[in-house]
Amino acid sequence: MPDTQARTHKFHAEAKVLSGRIHRPLSREIQPQAHIKLPPEGGYFHTNALEFRLERVLSFASAYTQVAGNPGKKPGEGWKTLSTTVIEGLNVMEVLTADRVVGQIITEHPLHGHVPSFHFLGTRFENLRIAGKLIDLDLDLDIFGDKPEDDGVYTKQPDVLDRISKQYKRITASKDLPDELAGRYNQLASSLGSPETVECSLVNQAAGSYPGRTHGHIIHVRDFGTITLGKVNVTHSDFHAETGVSQKTLVELTMIDLKLGCAIDGDIPVGTGSNNGGPGH
Repeated sequence: MPDTQARTHKFHAEAKVLSGRIHRPLSREIQPQAHIKLPPEGGYFHTNALEFRLERVLSFASAYTQVAGNPGKKPGEGWKTLSTTVIEGLNVMEVLTADRVVGQIITEHPLHGHVPSFHFLGTRFENLRIAGKLIDLDLDLDIFGDKPEDDGVYTKQPDVLDRISKQYKRITASKDLPDELAGRYNQLASSLGSPETVECSLVNQAAGSYPGRTHGHIIHVRDFGTITLGKVNVTHSDFHAETGVSQKTLVELTMIDLKLGCAIDGDIPVGTGSNNGGPGH
């Protein structure tokens, strides 16, 4: 067991498989399903959700979430945190379906320093389809690479910025890009390199013979809505006044950010998890 007596750690992890709101023609809040939070002292917790159905709009066969946090056992290891979301038998309006969607974040906060390493091992989409047509995905689970040296922030690493910039360019260069998306990703591109936050995706490109227009990891299907796949936000905060080191790093993953824009209008994030944590007081 590493010597962690000189410094304590407060864990943070949260996961839920589904939430959101239907705006019209019916107004309905979707209560978080299988929602779970890790207490500051860590431990292991999980919860299951049985078959869920919202009218004939959205359903899943089963789901579960888990969160965990504990100090490492090997010399030199810090504090490890896990959040997992799993949803099986997803069906949205008989258009978007998946056998299984898994989102997972694993972080390790170091014994010395503050910025954690993190990865998304296990994250995947199984048999994701639109109107019965398979979506072929180019995944990059290592888009953030290794932990920056000298407690640097991920949002300033040249290799990370290069990979994210290429994602933005794929989107803005795509055919028939809606004005709303063009404005959003031009704004994200202009703020790329800010030390506080960055948004990207674990999906470089979606492809297939399914109906709709594809813009990188975003798919717009007429008379259905917009599907954003594998969205990641990394936010650095609590910068030390003297050293400038970020003492908290929040990693957030949304596997499917769904905005319905048809006869049924709504916002439904699917498979959301987050890891944070930092020094105790």
